[in-house]
Amino acid sequence: MTRIYIDENISPHIAAGLDILEKPLGYNFEVVSIISVFGKGALDEDWLPKIGTERAVVITQDLNIHRTKSQRRLFEEHKVGVCFLSPPSKNGYQYWEMVEQIIRRWQEIKKLCKEQRPFAFRCTSRSSAFERL
Repeated sequence: MTRIYIDENISPHIAAGLDILEKPLGYNFEVVSIISVFGKGALDEDWLPKIGTERAVVITQDLNIHRTKSQRRLFEEHKVGVCFLSPPSKNGYQYWEMVEQIIRRWQEIKKLCKEQRPFAFRCTSRSSAFERL
């Protein structure tokens, strides 16, 4: 079972919806929100070790995680896979824009889950595919 966590900067309703849509396929993917598992405002230092032991993947809009050495080191140390969805502005995607971005890239995200961890990939609203960081 591969667990995909949706970061708290993305609606937990999107995680719940993706999980419902994924279940009947039986591909062994579970989608959960970091908020629903660890609570709102949970520190990266608290949830990253657990996610790492699960060999999980995180989807987030927060590219600063990769840019900040201490944050990046946490993801690498705990061998977490990260898919960054870079929004077109500092305000991030609006709800339905985020739904569209994730659904459009969902099959590729599931393929990336097979990569050896740690990994970091990024896509923008205009790019057609993820690029390795």
